[in-house]
Amino acid sequence: MSVIPGDYLERVYAGVLGKLIGVYVGRPFEGWTHQQIVTQLGHIRGYVHDKVGAPLVVTDDDVSGTFQFVRALEEHGYSPDISPEQIGKTWLNHVIENRTIFWWGGRGMSTEHTAFLNLKRGIPAPLSGAIETNGKTVAEQIGAQIFIDGWAMVAPGNPKLAAKLARAAASVSHDGEAVYAAQLWAAMEAEAFVSRDINHILDVGLSSIPATSHVAHVIGKVRTWVAEDGDWTKTRQRIEDEFGYDKFHGICHVIPNHAIMIMTVLYVSDDFDEAMHIINTCGWDTDCNSGNVGCLVAIMLGLSAFEGPFDWRGPLADRALISSADGGYSINNAARIAYDIANIGRRLAGHEDLKRPKGGAQFHFSLPGSTQGFQLSWASTAGRGVSSASLQQRVDGLHGPGLAIDVENLDEQHGQLEVLTPTFTPKEVLQMKSYELMASPLVYPGQTVTAKLRASGVGEVVVGLRLKVYSQNDELITVDGPCTDFSSGEEHPLTWTIPDEMDSQPIQMIGIAIRSGPSSSFRGTVWLDSLSWTGVPNMVIRPPSQKPCEFWHRAWVNGVDTFSSWAFIIAQGQGEGIIIHGTREWDNYSVAVPNLMVKFGAPAGLAIRVQGLNRYYAVFFTGDKKIALVKALDEKRIELASAAFPWELDRKYRVALTACDGSIRARVDDVELQAVDGQYGGGGIGLVATDGCVSADCFIIAPVT
Repeated sequence: MSVIPGDYLERVYAGVLGKLIGVYVGRPFEGWTHQQIVTQLGHIRGYVHDKVGAPLVVTDDDVSGTFQFVRALEEHGYSPDISPEQIGKTWLNHVIENRTIFWWGGRGMSTEHTAFLNLKRGIPAPLSGAIETNGKTVAEQIGAQIFIDGWAMVAPGNPKLAAKLARAAASVSHDGEAVYAAQLWAAMEAEAFVSRDINHILDVGLSSIPATSHVAHVIGKVRTWVAEDGDWTKTRQRIEDEFGYDKFHGICHVIPNHAIMIMTVLYVSDDFDEAMHIINTCGWDTDCNSGNVGCLVAIMLGLSAFEGPFDWRGPLADRALISSADGGYSINNAARIAYDIANIGRRLAGHEDLKRPKGGAQFHFSLPGSTQGFQLSWASTAGRGVSSASLQQRVDGLHGPGLAIDVENLDEQHGQLEVLTPTFTPKEVLQMKSYELMASPLVYPGQTVTAKLRASGVGEVVVGLRLKVYSQNDELITVDGPCTDFSSGEEHPLTWTIPDEMDSQPIQMIGIAIRSGPSSSFRGTVWLDSLSWTGVPNMVIRPPSQKPCEFWHRAWVNGVDTFSSWAFIIAQGQGEGIIIHGTREWDNYSVAVPNLMVKFGAPAGLAIRVQGLNRYYAVFFTGDKKIALVKALDEKRIELASAAFPWELDRKYRVALTACDGSIRARVDDVELQAVDGQYGGGGIGLVATDGCVSADCFIIAPVT
């Protein structure tokens, strides 16, 4: 059993925040030169997304790849010896071609696109990323380094393990100097859990790569220049002169970017604000470089990294977007990610998982400063400028941590205050230019929501549960649940089983609404101790009747060539394709399709407990006129049970699947199949087509016991 630092969880949380902040600072001007940045934006001190008309929190490869690929350890066993080939299988399970995670810049231009196509064509990792396969230019771009932070954070204080994991992960897509840069940075981040001496940390990183490597040579030069110059602008110019983009082939080579990252931490490893200023003002691949630097400095300094003059955490509000085939992990927050990474690290070190606080509540506000995506807004303009409110995570001496909403002068004429967090794709996705977001909602009809609340102050206050749900023209409408009156010092839980009355539209936000009591104003604090939901959906999913609208369609992870915009009709020109809806938290439930039709091709059918493109259970109509209960396990399709069934194209069949603990049952018309397999404990639903086309009229989902 390895030693885990006592503040491990908080350091991971800091590292996740540092990564997110760094990426979201640098994203709006990615690829700009230093000269362009200074001329058009000035020196970067804080977020600048508003200056270019972009949302702050966007889909980005640096975030998606970093926090998705480390979950290969969940899929392939928590082993320090995980192989590149296994990590490559996780790529194929979560990466949807031309849609998720990567910059899809073309074979031979985008390193990740090239490696993905190799994997898809049966070239396993590490050959998928090797120089002998792809050439030196493709293999030595920046991508290996930008995805590496997660692998470092699961190896706290263990740089050798971090470098080993980083090498395995990096080798899926890269080789040569790119892999060395990834190993070195991962080792540095792992050592940052136990040291604040940047020169020691850098020496530890260098010990993980060959002294003869070009990366080591560049670091030696940068160290000398930093000591001589004492001015980052002079050192940056030296780096551009000797190691600039013009010295290397390819779109985004690792060496120039690695050099300015090393320069930045050598100058200001003890100052997160200044690190963000320097690394982003330097230019080139700003979101990548800033994300790596932000993660390292934040791990080193802990949450105190964000206590400088810039408000990094307030606008971010912990929010993160991770686009992959696991749609239930897409709408995310830094606290959730931190717990997941810390538990992977604990398992690798031989420790038990940390239990989720407050009975496993999805929103628990237990980490210092964590708001888990919750933000304030007014339901109308009436309250603005008259009543004031603020929100922060605080610790109450009697009750512990929670989300504190401080309110001044709230009365009936000021309207309602909303405190909501996203549970599905925001409308701002329409403004995102580079990376598509694949996501499913987190909350559904039939699930039971519980909020634990209390209030303290002067006067009465009414607090109720509130949803924002997409509707016609993709407008968000308000759906209110139960509410209760509070007097000072009172505590109340609010519980609500969400009704299936939303026309199959996705729930985009969840939270609480606050208003004054009927006969008085309120001044004080409303505490949201926790908010959670339990159970699986109990609902019917069909194309909404209120049209036009498109976000119901976006609620399905689209892993097929064609997914009709008006009905559940999918087509896949070559190979297998799947659309997915739901989350891994769905465990014991059934899904039925009253009218499923195979229009062309086979195998095709209905899936349950879907955990990506290549991990699920399904009932298939097969090419040899059978129905088969199948387990998808990476590249394998394992037949668990089957029966002769002379099915026909263009004919409707009643199809149902049930998963209860380790029992998987299928029914097609009056024919039943059953098998026992417990590998996938939960997951969403899916519709699968192979070399053809399949349709379904609706999906009826219900809990089973």
